[in-house]
Amino acid sequence: MSLGEDGYDEDHGLTRTRLPEGEGDAYGPRRGRPGRGRAGMSSRNLITVVGVVVLLIAAIAFANRGGGSDSGDSEKSGDKVSAEATAPSGVKPVGGKTGAIASGFARTQQGAESAGANFAVALGGDGMFEKASRHAIVDAIHTPVTARDLQAKLDQAYSTGFLKSLGLNDDGSAPKGQTFVSRTIPVGTKSTAFNESEATVEVWCTSLMGFAGEGSTKPVAQTWFTITEKLRWTNDDWKLVSSEQKQGPAPVGGDIRASSADEITNAVKGYGGFTYAR
Repeated sequence: MSLGEDGYDEDHGLTRTRLPEGEGDAYGPRRGRPGRGRAGMSSRNLITVVGVVVLLIAAIAFANRGGGSDSGDSEKSGDKVSAEATAPSGVKPVGGKTGAIASGFARTQQGAESAGANFAVALGGDGMFEKASRHAIVDAIHTPVTARDLQAKLDQAYSTGFLKSLGLNDDGSAPKGQTFVSRTIPVGTKSTAFNESEATVEVWCTSLMGFAGEGSTKPVAQTWFTITEKLRWTNDDWKLVSSEQKQGPAPVGGDIRASSADEITNAVKGYGGFTYAR
């Protein structure tokens, strides 16, 4: 998502998941790797991609460690706990947005789960790799105290050395002739704790990451993870206090031909991201 350009165009329909009209460089395809050879990914490239994901998880976990006075415990007695399946509710989707990210979530369990899904998309997009858009994202989805404490830590985590290790330029942009893909797609959500002031939401996600372009040495690959988010009702909306990730659950990969570099690039430029609401 060029975060700031995350593809969150407003739609006034009643569908539970809304597809915007799409920005040019929002996200990548369902799954695929450039190249016309065998569909399998070399072990060397697989290790590289997995290493990238592990580093990102470590960066976010490090940045969110220790929420200070703003990170209360939401596991209070009397909290409502629910693991019911994600399903359409008939409630109109959230209509507001802060910058390019959905906002104005309902002060309900479904509203918290919707916020959690949209926050997972924001945290997993390519806008996190560029300083200006990362700062805008962090401010938009976190409580003010958490955002203030988080910015410097994330700047340190997304250092020029880290960006170079991924194959990005110093400013987080992709090298000429390459399209950097980093897109998170929520598969389902559940609340493990909820009251009108705080909530804990788990979001099961799949993610695409890599470079689409001829000669890419780090092709786009798919991973699976679950992000646990602690939310607080702040300034009339749900905001993040902390988030952490763990790998899986991951299904068996399908036997699908890897797409060419052009197919991946065209998909990235042609398909916008979703705003998630229940």
